Amino acid sequence: MNKYLKFILLALPYAFMTFGFGIYDRVNPEIDGWPFFYWYQLMWIFIAALLTSIVYAIERSEHSKQGVSS
Repeated sequence: MNKYLKFILLALPYAFMTFGFGIYDRVNPEIDGWPFFYWYQLMWIFIAALLTSIVYAIERSEHSKQGVSS
């Protein structure tokens, strides 16, 4: 897989949590009393874990195809 695509997958959460303040700099909408900022940040924690797991699985499969032991 393209190394730039893997980098983008890993950089997305960082970019949206760091530079996305224009998106999450508000209170509404609320979910069960939680302001938007809090559940937006919490959502990105889970998305980041998912994207990291995907990149890890891709890396592992690429290394196993090359015969590199880990």
